[in-house]
Amino acid sequence: MREILNVTDLSKWFAVKRSFRKRSYLKAVNNVSFNVFRGETFGLVGESGCGKTTLGRLLVRLYEPTSGKAIYTEEKEPVDLFSLDERTFRPYRKKIQMIFQDPYGSLNPRLTIFQIVTEGLSETPLNEKREIVFEALESVGLRKEYVYRYPHEFSGGQRQRIGIARALVMKPRLLICDEPVSALDVSVQAQVINLLISLKEKYDLTYIFIAHDLAVVKYVSDRIAVMYLGKIVELSSSKDLFNRPMHPYTQALISSVPVADPKARRLKNTQPIEGEITSPIDPPEACLFASRCPYAMKKCHESVPQLKEVDTLHQVACFLYE
Repeated sequence: MREILNVTDLSKWFAVKRSFRKRSYLKAVNNVSFNVFRGETFGLVGESGCGKTTLGRLLVRLYEPTSGKAIYTEEKEPVDLFSLDERTFRPYRKKIQMIFQDPYGSLNPRLTIFQIVTEGLSETPLNEKREIVFEALESVGLRKEYVYRYPHEFSGGQRQRIGIARALVMKPRLLICDEPVSALDVSVQAQVINLLISLKEKYDLTYIFIAHDLAVVKYVSDRIAVMYLGKIVELSSSKDLFNRPMHPYTQALISSVPVADPKARRLKNTQPIEGEITSPIDPPEACLFASRCPYAMKKCHESVPQLKEVDTLHQVACFLYE
């Protein structure tokens, strides 16, 4: 498969002033590496606070990285997105778009839907703008008569569709979906997910799908990376991850997924995660999951496990597989 994005050793540290003399850092994303192939849906999962949203915002340059590279390979000459200044990066903003988690906070309440969707089309003639907006709204299941209404006149699901339309008018190649259904009712979630799947096929899109709902990620993703406190601890195909999770954290996450059938629920071997969560502020040079891992060894508290391929296309950062 052809690669569209290659991320290498990406980090984002936020300075935290703890005293007059010492400055500490909250390591939201710490030395993360992965690649995304054209046409796939790359899932990114983990508990709240693991750094997955920060990672998504780094890729669209809403945050500037502390270190690392993100090589965009769709051009004739691959380019590091973080090496570009704001003016040079502007054309790539069209190619890499983001759908935000909050369908209420992500839309300006003072603008009409027409103004919101066409915000990135400042140099396009008015008549052409109307055609583009009408087509975008129709593609996400909204009527063109809605263009001169305001966000407060719509439901949460409709607002998220407007956010999707805003991203689509830029004709992106890579779409970063930051928990696009977590703020929606369950009945609406399935509609939006199926919409994203159909749009992916229609417009030949590539997705980075960020979520904490494992059932949703399993349904939409081709490959999945599991994050814990700013690091990727496991990466494999969706099928392999759920059939054969290797990292203890991944095993605990999958075992905690609710089961609707009462009989199956009683037979399910749930593995609760116990112990204290390691602080992301100046974390130790060790396995960050060691304080909660039932299989932790002495080595886990002394050094950092590296993400390595332990099986075909299955990478794990754990000393159990060395």
